[in-house]
Amino acid sequence: MIQQTVKINNKAGFYAQPVNQLVQAASQFNSDIFLTHNGRTVNVKSVLGVLSLAIPKQAEITLEVSGEDENEAIKELIDTLKQFEK
Repeated sequence: MIQQTVKINNKAGFYAQPVNQLVQAASQFNSDIFLTHNGRTVNVKSVLGVLSLAIPKQAEITLEVSGEDENEAIKELIDTLKQFEK
């Protein structure tokens, strides 16, 4: 299992477009992938789950990845999140 804390660094927070791209990236992997914000944890492969967290700008989130392809998955998810930094 790998855990990584990431700060959301875009002006608008974590809105539909980046959430959709994060879910698409996560769905490529067999690993279990979860995101935690303010004590709530959701499956990253669920768009509604991630959107339900209403993650604002400058928030810190924790990604937790567990499975056979966890190293590749965490790298891809971090890269996907960095695309939206502005």
